[in-house]
Amino acid sequence: MSPILHALEHDKPKLSQMERKLAERILASPGEIVHMGITELAEECGISTATITRFCKALHFKGYPDFKLKLAAELAHSDGSPETGSSSYQDIVAGNPLQFIVEAMQANHLASIRDTTSLLDLSRLQQVIDLLCRAQRVDLYGMATSSIVAQDFYQKLIRIGVNCTAFADSHMQITSASSLSSGDVAFAVSYSGETPETVDALTCAAASGAATVSLTSYGSSTLATLADIPLFSSSLEQGMRRGDMASRIAQLHIIDILFTGMVSTRFGDFIPKLEQSYLNVQHYRHKRGGQI
Repeated sequence: MSPILHALEHDKPKLSQMERKLAERILASPGEIVHMGITELAEECGISTATITRFCKALHFKGYPDFKLKLAAELAHSDGSPETGSSSYQDIVAGNPLQFIVEAMQANHLASIRDTTSLLDLSRLQQVIDLLCRAQRVDLYGMATSSIVAQDFYQKLIRIGVNCTAFADSHMQITSASSLSSGDVAFAVSYSGETPETVDALTCAAASGAATVSLTSYGSSTLATLADIPLFSSSLEQGMRRGDMASRIAQLHIIDILFTGMVSTRFGDFIPKLEQSYLNVQHYRHKRGGQI
């Protein structure tokens, strides 16, 4: 099942009666939906076109045409049939030969990047890149596995001279968020979008006047609703045995896109700093006989 269809299935219990009827129609035959006009779909479901538009915007699309475009892209890249949009994420099972494990990990990670790429909104990405390039200060929040993603972004940003910090401690997140102001950016990472500490930190940052960005799995969540600009990664990985492997790869994929976009945008400013940080690390590393 594609990320969009997975999110619809997951969110069905939260939907109103009319929205649930629409979601069930989409889930039943997604391949048909991408060829239907909004009026035709509204009449078939017995709802208004305005309901469909609101439904699509609640899922963070610009409207019904944008929803169809993204859904069609996911179905086109699906490993399964276009009607089901099934995917092939594989869980950990007992006794697998090593060759199968290697192939399964490769398939999971490639599928995660592909599915995440199909969800990307280029205008939102550009907005985030522009915000980060102009920011006086950047706070990065994430708990547990999400803190690894935040730390990766921190390691990148600090090399190009961006004034940033990354916090995995909830008290420090709130402390730092309290001192943000207009011109600063708070960037919060949470796969579920419901991590209480991360939600609190971004809420505090917004109250302080900072611009806010979230990176969550695709679908409705508290963090995505709270953020000025929500970004999404694939939402297909489930089960405690997977250890957030493919989801972490998907989030790091977005971090790499943002960083590369920033350096490309301010090439003349950032490349010299990036090169100088590399040269300094090499100098002091060799000075100690190659030890870091």
